[in-house]
Amino acid sequence: MTEQATGSTGGSATPLQYRQIGDIAVLIIDNPPVNALSLAVRTAIAEAIRKTDADPSVKAVVLIGSGKTFIAGADIREFNLQTQGPPAASAGRAAYDAVDASKKLCVAALHGTALGGGLEIALCCHYRVALPAVKVGLPEVLLGLIPGAGGTQRLPRLVGAELALDLITQGTHVEGSRAAALGIVDELIPGAGFDELLDGAVRFTRQALEGRRPLRRVRDTHGKIKHVNPEVFAGFRDKNAKKWSGLLAPWKIVDCIEAACNESWDVAYAFELACFLECKESPQRGALSHIFFAEREAAKIPGLAADTRAPPINSVAIVGAGTMGGGIAMAFANSGIPVRQLEMSEEALQRGSAIVSRNYETSVSRGSMSRAKADENLRRIRGTLSYEEIGSADLVIEAVFEDLGVKQDVFRKLDEVMKPGAILATNTSTIDIDKIASATTRPESVVGLHFFSPANVMKLLEVVRGAQSSPQTLTTSMGLAKRIGKVAVLAGNCDGFIGNRILATYAREAEFLLEEGATPWQVDAALKQFGLPMGMFLMRDMAGLDIGWRVRQRREATRPKHLRHSRVADLICEMGRFGQKTGAGYYKYDGREATPDPQIEQLIIDAAAKAGIERKPIADAQIVQRVLIAMVYEAAKILEEGFASRASDIDVTYVYGYGFPRHRGGPMYWAEQQGLAKIRDKALAYHEIHGDHWKPVALLAKAAAAGSWKAALGR
Repeated sequence: MTEQATGSTGGSATPLQYRQIGDIAVLIIDNPPVNALSLAVRTAIAEAIRKTDADPSVKAVVLIGSGKTFIAGADIREFNLQTQGPPAASAGRAAYDAVDASKKLCVAALHGTALGGGLEIALCCHYRVALPAVKVGLPEVLLGLIPGAGGTQRLPRLVGAELALDLITQGTHVEGSRAAALGIVDELIPGAGFDELLDGAVRFTRQALEGRRPLRRVRDTHGKIKHVNPEVFAGFRDKNAKKWSGLLAPWKIVDCIEAACNESWDVAYAFELACFLECKESPQRGALSHIFFAEREAAKIPGLAADTRAPPINSVAIVGAGTMGGGIAMAFANSGIPVRQLEMSEEALQRGSAIVSRNYETSVSRGSMSRAKADENLRRIRGTLSYEEIGSADLVIEAVFEDLGVKQDVFRKLDEVMKPGAILATNTSTIDIDKIASATTRPESVVGLHFFSPANVMKLLEVVRGAQSSPQTLTTSMGLAKRIGKVAVLAGNCDGFIGNRILATYAREAEFLLEEGATPWQVDAALKQFGLPMGMFLMRDMAGLDIGWRVRQRREATRPKHLRHSRVADLICEMGRFGQKTGAGYYKYDGREATPDPQIEQLIIDAAAKAGIERKPIADAQIVQRVLIAMVYEAAKILEEGFASRASDIDVTYVYGYGFPRHRGGPMYWAEQQGLAKIRDKALAYHEIHGDHWKPVALLAKAAAAGSWKAALGR
């Protein structure tokens, strides 16, 4: 093929390069690093299409991305700019409309990712070709948005309304072969690089011209959205009502896809734009965008050299085959990493294996995993009774009883058998990492990997830095989290690390609220209404009250006796009520069904009277405010003491590990939205009422004066 012309669309620097290969114009999007679809890119595309439409030497157009990707999505930074009403927003669709109306055959050539606006502009082309490794999707819902340039209108026309509902409301990335099978992509081009894709795209386009393929516009395709039963939409809303509680974008997506099936193109397309603008102006969009960026920022370790080497992890050993150990083993096996699981007896191994097998059976029965995949994953987990048999693993994770002496014994044995360079990790949730590391001769290889239960499901992984944890150990651990589908947050070595240390503080305040006039069911209902998935006391009952009781007994000798302390939880345990597993805790249970228990309410009244506390009615709003400000207060202390790197890391911890509503952005983001000065003043008022549990935090005062956590921290 002969390249007849090359250059920019207008003779000056531009994010779109123009080439002409024979009678085919090649538009190369060049907006590194991910070819984000900024206003400049969209403007250049629209101008280029006008140029090709007017040029008689051009018979067809290929739209392709430079570098490693097509278009990874819109430039999210532009969403923060003020929108001058619908006319300005409509102008943002100019590139899409220009491609859609192109008089010349338009082919999108996709590689890397074609997401959000990237897929939307590809759907405006007449045909789409792609490399097999491509991923396409409309993930706007993860940012509190909906597709705003025809995504909810065109995708259903290709894949059908029901599948489009799933794909768009979940923000699913679809890989190349499935995209081709669904008709999103017309042809897969063999190869893996830009040159192969371009050659294949030009060849496809040439064949389309010679075969006189029509200018097939997706918007004119109606077959898959005709005669859709209205019950499809009603049923989909009902099925997801609980999951979408408090959210805006997914509901709007369903409305838009329903409009695509029932209204003319012009009416439904305009409706999509109106819904997009409504979502864009919603406070949820800011919160969800914050978490989107915070998750990516959390993966970065401040102060570490960019070239720090991360040795590969190709094999893993787990010490302990209980519920947590089994869940951790599944997390690795599901990611293709072989696991050796160590136990002290054959009986314990068999019991652990049975738990893992049941978990996989559940996944298969729910349809979330195929039988073949479950069997394959299960085969990756092998049991052993010998420390020597795990010695060659690249990483070993201890998941035994939460006792310092027991863990130190395990680490002494691991120190003897593990190969040089292996990472020695503990899954402890409360115990000092350095005390565990002191049992070894290689503390630089010791790190905390605190998984959350169930470990094969929960996304958060706290990577806990010991005093001597090496940069290589930390870098490898953070990178490994992504490989196994976890979101990693780096935490310092303090009691409870980030998540559980904050939990202990707001749990304390929830306990005090009981003595002051609330009931467990009122507190739980108020927190659930705010958006937490489960109330504090239901969560405790589910986890088992005896676990916290043992921790409190261990700490009783060192507990500051001048500070207020509630005895309610201990009194419940002393009655033999350990939660759901014993049929009674804060609640009474019929199976898993919890109901309020007057006996517990009376116990609380008696405990308050004995402590000299006058109980008064407490409003739900006061409960939520007290609990959330307690979160923020303790988080500020953690930041001040250097046990967390960024305020946004705490938001990530609470969204992914504790169910803080994503659309509220996490506790630190929530505090900024409330006004940090207001939070500071309320914390000072609590100090006056409740004493030194609320001793003022200098960083909170500094952040209130500066207006943000970043400004207060200087980063």
